[in-house]
Amino acid sequence: MTTRFYSHPIYLEHLTPPGHPERPDRLRAIARVLEDEAYFELDRVEAPAGDEATILYAHPQEFVAKIRRAIPLDGIVRVDADTSVSPKSWEAALAAIGAANAAVDDVFAGVADNVFVASRPPGHHAEKTTAMGFCLFNNAAIAARYAQRRHGAERVAIVDWDVHHGNGTQDIFWDDPTVLYCSTHQMPLYPGTGAKSETGAGNIVNAPLAPQTGSDTFRDAFLSRVLPALDNFRPDLIVISAGFDAHHRDPLAEINLTEEDFDWATGKLMERAARFSNSRLVSLLEGGYDLQGLAFSVGAHVKRLMKG
Repeated sequence: MTTRFYSHPIYLEHLTPPGHPERPDRLRAIARVLEDEAYFELDRVEAPAGDEATILYAHPQEFVAKIRRAIPLDGIVRVDADTSVSPKSWEAALAAIGAANAAVDDVFAGVADNVFVASRPPGHHAEKTTAMGFCLFNNAAIAARYAQRRHGAERVAIVDWDVHHGNGTQDIFWDDPTVLYCSTHQMPLYPGTGAKSETGAGNIVNAPLAPQTGSDTFRDAFLSRVLPALDNFRPDLIVISAGFDAHHRDPLAEINLTEEDFDWATGKLMERAARFSNSRLVSLLEGGYDLQGLAFSVGAHVKRLMKG
């Protein structure tokens, strides 16, 4: 089992205001935990620059141009109440897309069985025409469309276990039955979407979790809603929107998961990837704001990816 890992120094140069939870230290914490000898065989590759044209797979040209115009020459500029850009944010966002698309190339070419991308800014809150929730462009959505356009994937599943609902991914694929979107998330919580009744074209599966619930509730949501949907859909590729802010240490939510839960969920998705998609699985970092909780959870996730 070959697991590839993408990151890039440019991700550290996407700056956010002092005290902002989505900060460069998140990636430094991940890098430190992956220095352990347990990850010696991880295939580490620097993220390539993304092809700007692929952003248009999920977002209209006018929106892309608007984000580009917002990039300042110096300082930090807010594009909404909690989403900011700095001089290197465009390059960071493009490299995040580049890594996600390269990961898709890797699993379809067979040079890796699965890939984890540690990039920022994250993506799952970015709607077709709205940057929000720390996100500029929707990396997972672009990667899913890229798999369809470049590799002929007929069905792509995106499984989102970030503690916040991926309203952006749901928005982009709302009426597209070729992409399955499954989300476990705390509700009520930002951004306020993700009710069970939101089903799109039958391709949206939301499994909201009540505050203060933990492993049992999360695993039951996976077993009762997410995995049956995957079994029915039979995807050619599984993309994980891998947010680790449902960890019990995280300051932005009240779900009490542990590293073992992320290990377990990773294993369940790998079983489905082996069954339906020739093991093709791409995991993209989303949230996770307690540095220890994030690092330990990513460590467990990557270790499981490497085990096969």
